[in-house]
Amino acid sequence: MNTPAKPQLIVIGNGMVGHHLVEQLVEQGATERYAVTVFGEERHLAYDRVHLSEYFSGRDAASLALSTSAYYAEHGIELRLHEAVTAIDRDKGEVVTPQGRYAYDRLVLATGSYPFVPPIPGNEREGCLVYRTLEDLDAIREAAKTAATGVVVGGGLLGLEAANALRGLNLDTAVVEFAPRLMPMQVDSEGGELLREKIEALGVQVLTGRATQEIVDGEASRHRMVFQDDKVLETDLIVFSAGIRPRDELARGCGLEIGERGGVVIDDNCLTSDPAILAVGEVALWNNSIFGLVAPGYQMAKAAASTLLEGGTTFAGADMSTKLKLMGVDVGSIGDAHGDRTPGARQYRFLDPLKQQYRKLVVSSDGKRVVGAMLVGDNSVYDTLLQYYANRIELPEDPAALILPAGGEAAPALGPDALPETATICSCHNVTKGDVCASIDAGAVDLGAVKGATKASTGCGGCAALLKNLVDHELESRGVEVDKSICEHFPHTRQELYDIVRVEGIKTFSELVNKHGHGLGCDICKPAVASILASCFNEPITDAAHIPLQDTNDTFMANMQKNGTYSVVPRVPGGEITPDKLVVLGQVAQKYQLYTKVTGGQRIDLFGARLEDLPAIWGELIEAGFETGHAYGKSLRTVKSCVGSTWCRYGVQDSVGMAIQLEHRYKGLRAPHKIKFGVSGCTRECAEAQSKDIGVIATENGWNLYVCGNGGMRPRHAELFATDLDDEQLYRIIDRFLMFYIRTADRLQRTSVWRENLEGGLDYLKQVILEDSLGIGEELDRQMQAVVDTYECEWANAISDPEKLKRFRSFVNDARPDPDIIYTTERGQLRPA
Repeated sequence: MNTPAKPQLIVIGNGMVGHHLVEQLVEQGATERYAVTVFGEERHLAYDRVHLSEYFSGRDAASLALSTSAYYAEHGIELRLHEAVTAIDRDKGEVVTPQGRYAYDRLVLATGSYPFVPPIPGNEREGCLVYRTLEDLDAIREAAKTAATGVVVGGGLLGLEAANALRGLNLDTAVVEFAPRLMPMQVDSEGGELLREKIEALGVQVLTGRATQEIVDGEASRHRMVFQDDKVLETDLIVFSAGIRPRDELARGCGLEIGERGGVVIDDNCLTSDPAILAVGEVALWNNSIFGLVAPGYQMAKAAASTLLEGGTTFAGADMSTKLKLMGVDVGSIGDAHGDRTPGARQYRFLDPLKQQYRKLVVSSDGKRVVGAMLVGDNSVYDTLLQYYANRIELPEDPAALILPAGGEAAPALGPDALPETATICSCHNVTKGDVCASIDAGAVDLGAVKGATKASTGCGGCAALLKNLVDHELESRGVEVDKSICEHFPHTRQELYDIVRVEGIKTFSELVNKHGHGLGCDICKPAVASILASCFNEPITDAAHIPLQDTNDTFMANMQKNGTYSVVPRVPGGEITPDKLVVLGQVAQKYQLYTKVTGGQRIDLFGARLEDLPAIWGELIEAGFETGHAYGKSLRTVKSCVGSTWCRYGVQDSVGMAIQLEHRYKGLRAPHKIKFGVSGCTRECAEAQSKDIGVIATENGWNLYVCGNGGMRPRHAELFATDLDDEQLYRIIDRFLMFYIRTADRLQRTSVWRENLEGGLDYLKQVILEDSLGIGEELDRQMQAVVDTYECEWANAISDPEKLKRFRSFVNDARPDPDIIYTTERGQLRPA
């Protein structure tokens, strides 16, 4: 029987958004349903236009590339580069190129935009160029070889990027802008004037309010630009970067609906007026808006892929807030930065002419919400303001405190500020918050100095995250600028890296560091990024791309012990285990001479396994029905339970059954830190659920949910979060809580510390999770369900792959075991000598 041919899906455009669409098609399984062909007009594979200017500072086309031809071939996608589509024949369902005609069943326009060149007489002269593609940059570089001066027409984001490029080519550079200020869409007159001062201080001439009438031969240079007031400017090279226009000529030619000012009209599903054709990115007009940033384009790509598969993801608009560094100058714009879209909006401004910093805060008419903000010269408060804006956090009594410098009336903070002076920060060395503050007052100016003075976090290191948070807070309160970068290789926090990975669909460390960092990475950022990638995409940590990021425990999927051996910890969901499985554990322990211990988390740990024996041990355990218990990972460790109503005369619900359900649902979930659950069958609380990250306690009417507790060096009781829940309600709330934690927590931050640092505290968390105040509930549901649906036992994956098994040798060139591992006997079992 002949297999029916797959429907033909054609994507026109291989820019950043077009390529992201391809990645979404692959991720969502569309390549199983469609035969996909991608047409790219340029000879280069999709590349990073956001960092295009780096092409002038050493990066080449290959380093800017977002993918490889092999990726397309691997997923069966036909890639036709340097082949422009010239027409669409909707009647025949074909696209036309100089090489032929290609049939389609579904078509996606990802043609992007083109640089707008003002209709100025003389704009086609030799040496009048645009700044958009790698070919454009090649032409600029070539023209600059015989030029001494250059002018950029356009003072927006791309115009200033182009000016920086000319500056980097050693040209005397000027910027000409028609509007009365630079970056008129992002900044107001005060911010524009400050930006102008900072740009001019870098040696770039700025001419605003200038309309070029014509370009003619120059006397001392190649070109003379004649302005509306008959003033002139001579230059050797002119680069037009005066905005973009959607590349909608194909859509116009085939009769699709076009907006009044251009752009292919799409609905929430990214469908055009022809249901067989979709559009994404800068060519698409949604709700009468064109989105000129890459992030909204990526959101459209995800929605379009979902539409092609009859999924439920739609495009509902995008926040155009931006944080930029142009020619070394910070510029930030959030929401309604000009305050002209919000009736009754109130504005607060702060200007420091000496430090050249400008901040504007726009709040709602009732003074309770941030609706916009503008920053020039200093983006240090951008992330805080963005959180207030994006999460609709209620403002402090004096909103101006959010933009005042550190010496002013600082905004109220939660977290470290709420701790008493007597609070113990480091249990190993009995260091209190008061000790930390005293060391800072005595002259400690960074985290290292505080550690040296107090010994805090020099023991087990378990307090490292809390200590850093406290030190940062105290230094900032004293007016000291604190760098919150995750490490020297990434100028971002963990939360920012998570957002970047999720929004851009980045799946490898190398891609992330190439696009958003520098260097080779370190022991701080590599495991953190590995955790983020696992949380987002649930790929096996044993895959070749992820192994270099892992620490020893995750590399070998076992905890290394003090004598160089490893632990084996099978999952025992809810603490329930059959006699047959108990026998298997005993037999394995005997065969491989392993130390056995029943843990407080209701598991049986096996210690002393040699590295080369791990695959064989796990092979026997998996054959008997066991799975990895993830005792080595920052993930769900255990779900502790009592016997509940099955056996106990006080039990009112089946706590064992619920514990097993919860453990199976969240097993393998990677998080910023380890997570522990407890399920008690009644209020006698024998499972100690109120000391867990997630605590579930049975009632006559269902389940009570407690969150953000933990034991350890600084025990914290969990807090009651929701009451009398049925099973489905419980799962949904825990799903959203855990995904929100993963999304927003800092590196190695327990849920308890995360909760203490949340602005708005538990009430804010309830609003987000229970009331869906941010409108992200369904998104969190989908993310968790994707993790649940793609679970795979990491040990089962590893032992089925001969390449992965090669790692489990003590010596690269010798199969013998490590001779330095020595045991002794104690209480009838082996232990390290």
